[in-house]
Order: sequence, then structure tokens, then C-alpha cells
Amino acid sequence: MNNINNHVFGPVPSRRLKRSLGIDLVPYKTCSYDCIYCQLGCTTDKTVTRKEWFPLELLLEQLQQRLSEINTPPDYITLSGSGEPTLYSRLDELIDGIKKITSTPIALLTNGSLLWQPEVRQQILDVDLIVPSLDVGDEKMFQNVNRPHESITFPNMLEGLIKLREEFHNKYWLEVFLLDGYTALPAEIDKIVHCVKQIKPDRVQLNTVERPPAEEFAYVVQSKHLSQIAGLFDPPAEVVDGYQGVPEEAYSGHLDTDIITILKRRPCTLNDLANVLGVPHNTTVKCLYHLSKENRVVTKNINGQTYYDDAPIS
Repeated sequence: MNNINNHVFGPVPSRRLKRSLGIDLVPYKTCSYDCIYCQLGCTTDKTVTRKEWFPLELLLEQLQQRLSEINTPPDYITLSGSGEPTLYSRLDELIDGIKKITSTPIALLTNGSLLWQPEVRQQILDVDLIVPSLDVGDEKMFQNVNRPHESITFPNMLEGLIKLREEFHNKYWLEVFLLDGYTALPAEIDKIVHCVKQIKPDRVQLNTVERPPAEEFAYVVQSKHLSQIAGLFDPPAEVVDGYQGVPEEAYSGHLDTDIITILKRRPCTLNDLANVLGVPHNTTVKCLYHLSKENRVVTKNINGQTYYDDAPIS
């Protein structure tokens, strides 16, 4: 089943959600932001237009098919992928359809940019977990780091995060993505802490550059500094660690195809791929070697780690 036309991918390794079976709801890099740190590269279609980008029935059909192919249920069905999922106009119907197919919890990973719209908030109230982002504490840094669509302002975005907390009664984890030289500075952290106090999420999770970013000047915050910053939140924030999953099932698929399917959505380390697919490291290495020789994957180095990525089409 796994090919480039699929909108269901994984399970993939997630540092927060363990084994996540993702659903792409919009075309690649269709987003309301163009974040300098994005692991998928620069946004090619910056938009706030909400529509049924892909047929609802097709998404549900592909999800049901993929669930029938894997032996161990994923930890989450995750609405995320290659762009901003709240741009999908039939989110409420999709969520209802997923719940009829599986009891696996549904997570929504969103940049939070459209949550100021009541219709968007109303459509997502039935998911089990929402993880929106707050990367900055004011308009100036919002423009520098998130590079939003011209119709989105920082006050509107923040208002949406606050109103969601008032209306949503399941798990609400707020991701704060920090960058050295930008938002990890004391004055900027103070602004973010003030905003978080207004939002009142269940958890605050600090993140930084882990995979190759869209812009080379998006710098990682070192682990020790992240831990120090975490203590400035009340209660203290969590520092997101790397995925440390343990294979739960024997792999019984087409390894090269499944590796490419995962890498089309996100760069991964050797450990990421071996763990999520439940394949021995030496087997994964051999497959990656052949994919590299065929120019189907490329390697990138960040923070001393080697990441594998889908090779660009020449």
C-alpha cells in the first residue's frame, strides 16, 4: 500500500507520541506559516484557505487499510504530516469517521494559527489530544521565526490558544520550540512564560532543532540550556527527548518502500527507522546503503547526528 499517493503514513517514530500513524490532510508544505526551523523545508503554498484538499472518503479508506496491515496498533492516530492540518475543512467529519474505525486515540498537531476562528475550534473538540505550538512571545519575533500568512497576527493567534483551553476538555499539551539567538534569550523567554500563564495548558513541552531545518540560521538550543529554561515555567516545562521506542512486532513488509514513505514526511536517524519498523539495525543499514546507491535517499548532518532524507526529484 505504501506509495507517494498515500495520505496515511507510518507508524513513524515520534518523540512525544511514540508510534504515531499519521494522516496527511493537505498537500506537501501547504501551511499558514513558513517557520525557519521546519524540518520539511520552506513553505511552497502559504495560505489560510480551508477546503477539502483530499476526499474525506479516501482518507478514511486508506486509514482502515493501513490499520489492517499492521500487527500492533499505533499509540496515536495523528493529524499532522506535511502541512497545517486545520486547513482541512472537514476535520469534524474526519475525526468522527476515525472514531468509528478504531479506538486508538486521536492527536492533532497544529501550529495554532487558525484557532482564533470559532469554527476551527468547534471542529476539533472531540480529539483526545491537541498539541498546538507557541514559539514566540510577541509580534516582532512571530514575524521573524514563524513568518506567518499576512492575515495572521500574533494577538489573534494567542487569543485562539487561550479560547481553545476554555472550550477543550481533553489533553492539551503546548509545544514551545526554541532557537538559540532568537527565542532562547532571557527577555524572549519571559514573554513566552507570560503567554503560557494566560493559556494554561496541561503540559508545556520544550523542543528545539532535532532534524535539519528549513534555514541554516535556525540554531539548536543545547540540552543543558533547555533544562534551565524549563525551570522558568510554572509548573516546570518538560524537555522533549529523542524517540527511544522498542520494537513491538516483527517486520513483515517491503522495507525499502516503507523507509521511503517515512522519509517523505520527515528525516530520520538509523535508530528512528530501525525502532519504528522493528527491523535489526544491520538490516536497516543494508537497505539504506542500497537506497543511497540508487540516489533515492540522501544524508544530512545536524548536531553530530546523521539523518536520512528522501532524495529530491532531479
